[in-house]
Amino acid sequence: MQSNDERLLGQSPQALLECLPARVSDALMQHARRNAGAPAVRDHLGRALNYGQFADAVCAARQTLQDAGVKAGDRVMLINENCVPLVVTILALSELSAWPVVVNARMAESELDRIRQHCEPRLLLYFLDSAAAMERWQPFAALSDSFMLELGAGDVGVRPMPVPARPEEASLIDAGVFTLIYTTGTTGDPKGVMLTHRNVLYVAAVSSALRGLRADDRVYLVLPVSHVFGLAAVFLASVYVGAELVLADRFEPATAMITMREHGITGVFGVPAMFARLVDHARAEGLGPADMPPLRFMYSGGAPLDPAIKEKTEALFAMPLLNAYGMTESGPTICQVRYSEPLASCSVGRLLPGLTSRLLDVDGKPVASGEVGELHIRGPNIMLGYYRNPQATAAALDAEGYLNTGDLVRLDEAGNVHIAGRSKELIIHSGFNVYPPEVEGVISKHPGVLLCAVVGQPRDGNEEVVAWVQRAAGSDLTEVELQAFIKPLLTAYKRPSRILFMAQLPTAPSGKVLKHKLK
Repeated sequence: MQSNDERLLGQSPQALLECLPARVSDALMQHARRNAGAPAVRDHLGRALNYGQFADAVCAARQTLQDAGVKAGDRVMLINENCVPLVVTILALSELSAWPVVVNARMAESELDRIRQHCEPRLLLYFLDSAAAMERWQPFAALSDSFMLELGAGDVGVRPMPVPARPEEASLIDAGVFTLIYTTGTTGDPKGVMLTHRNVLYVAAVSSALRGLRADDRVYLVLPVSHVFGLAAVFLASVYVGAELVLADRFEPATAMITMREHGITGVFGVPAMFARLVDHARAEGLGPADMPPLRFMYSGGAPLDPAIKEKTEALFAMPLLNAYGMTESGPTICQVRYSEPLASCSVGRLLPGLTSRLLDVDGKPVASGEVGELHIRGPNIMLGYYRNPQATAAALDAEGYLNTGDLVRLDEAGNVHIAGRSKELIIHSGFNVYPPEVEGVISKHPGVLLCAVVGQPRDGNEEVVAWVQRAAGSDLTEVELQAFIKPLLTAYKRPSRILFMAQLPTAPSGKVLKHKLK
């Protein structure tokens, strides 16, 4: 007999789309009707809701927001860190067909201001459980038009904003836009990605099935919900199957270990840097596999996974670290290692069912089998486009609906995808192609390295390979020692000409290293 997961994955993409709920919030309401007493969500402040209470809180927040003037198609900017009121508000806005613009309260002020000016929100909501959001709220708290609301058992500061009429955007409501996610961007210039209810529900349904995610799972959500990985691939996927979410407002290794053990966490998702810090913490504290929480699965995504990080994490937790790949524009998942088919390599697994791909060379022609090419992808998860940016949309999506990911990949014989790097980050040194993830993978094998990033720098008509390194706790690693370690492991043209050490590499709130800042 086929399992529900097998039946789901055996359907055509169109058949699956037809059986998905219309709105993101509908999945919650279905679970509330079927199993109201099942635990749904809890946060670091001790607030806990079952599925019936979660649905009631969403309905109350929907009415509160509607009374505050929010209507279909409005953007509402949520300045936050992870908490119960945040996830309640996101689903309440889904009920109203308004668009949550979820941004991390720890973003730079200039970044927040650019997003506000671009999306023209009806309201700015400051989730005051977050110290960072509270700090940003203070200058507006005394203004005559600002006020407070209670949403999902939390206090939220509200700042109304003027919203010009834009009748030409009415079609976007009919298109089913769910959210705007502003990308960090490798260039530092964020764009508003329009993801529809269908985009993220497709990812939630398919990726949760591939992970074997179940209603009795307890998922640790420490990834920021302001990032598409945390929002769609963890929060919404968990709600889709009726699992319990344990929210953390920020990542700190010691706290994460305690939380995962105390709450019996069965599933955790993170970026490679998070797993590297967990391993570093465990080593410093003398912790081993017997001290780890009773996990059923671990997934890495959001950035390339170094083989050394995978190896160290698997040794610590005594289980596979499964890899996944995607981008904001793909809602986010494109590829995923199946829970039932762990891989020894750092491959990101096969394409999600229902997706088609092209691997093209620099001239836009298909590459030979087994060769590296730029990945173009089409499927039900691909964004509607960039908000108010038709030029960028046209550059990313072709006439057939294929998204140019900008990533260089190759396929192995089993159809598993291997990431070679970003096409814009490819380093051409003395005429040879150097793929940063390969170099980073070697550097990360050194026990004195916590994180590293490799970038290309123009020099004397050539492009040199430069490595930036963050040392592990207690390490006094030098450039000479690290160069000696690298030498027998990399061909000469791939070796860094310079290794620079930093106390902490610059990262986005999601944990992804921001290479454009290193350049």
